[in-house]
Amino acid sequence: MKNILILLFSILFSVTLHSQEVSLIPGAIFSECEHCPEMVIIPPGKFTMGHDGGVNEERYEGPPHTVQISYSFAIGKYEITNSQFRKFIESTNYSPGTNCRMWTGKTVELVKGLDWKNPGYGRPINDNEPVACVSWYDAKAYVEWLSNSLGKSYRLPSEAEWEYVARGGTDTLWVWGDDPDQGCKVANYYDQSAAGLRPWEPAKCNDNQRIIAKVGQLEPNIFGVYDIIGNVWEWAEDCYQVPYKNQPNDGTPFLIKGKCEKRVVRGGAWHSRATWQKPSFRGRDTEDFVTQVFGIRVVRDIDK
Repeated sequence: MKNILILLFSILFSVTLHSQEVSLIPGAIFSECEHCPEMVIIPPGKFTMGHDGGVNEERYEGPPHTVQISYSFAIGKYEITNSQFRKFIESTNYSPGTNCRMWTGKTVELVKGLDWKNPGYGRPINDNEPVACVSWYDAKAYVEWLSNSLGKSYRLPSEAEWEYVARGGTDTLWVWGDDPDQGCKVANYYDQSAAGLRPWEPAKCNDNQRIIAKVGQLEPNIFGVYDIIGNVWEWAEDCYQVPYKNQPNDGTPFLIKGKCEKRVVRGGAWHSRATWQKPSFRGRDTEDFVTQVFGIRVVRDIDK
């Protein structure tokens, strides 16, 4: 990871290159159309995936294992926004459905009539907020549309790719360190600004974002990626399996023959307690599960 960090820091001070020259340079940013997501080139690297805490939710995070990603890929600089998702809907007439789960004061319930246009925030959505109330199927339909429209390979991240980017070379419990209360500079999570919205203890810091926030409001990680922790959970390609067993160690997703019982979601959200914000924490739900805190971040394969 040390070499990755040195390379990325050097890019920050490099001169601007022609587009063809920067296409494979780690840290380079590109967007392939007006409504397309901005993408960041991620370099190859090796990291330890997972955490062997062994208590409460941490039982889902291990055992730790080494993953070697030997290829470059591009990942969304931001989560997919309402504006970007709307362009997809308008272009395809795709129907994501009209019911979405939200917190009702005591539990999470399916609320009729809620959808990505009205996720239950108590106010209108903002174009630059991440889209929410999307299922894994919706996320797959979006990346398929991008791929077909552009003639490029867009897809959901593998669980390993996601954690590699989220960690950004760190080996602490949280990407900001080992103190759960110090994440407000980089993550929109359940903190003092949101205190009272959920029954659990908020973090002691304040990110000034009571619920969902527009993308890019907080600090990026070392790769230049924003909000990969917090704001909305992000669907991954992988089938969920616990504990890790026979998972690929090369960055590719873990898949099974036939239908997955559940798919992986990562990163936590604006309502999530600090435990869920660890880069090793693994959410999981069925492919048709829709909630006001599930969204999308995309990956693009890099032409060799």
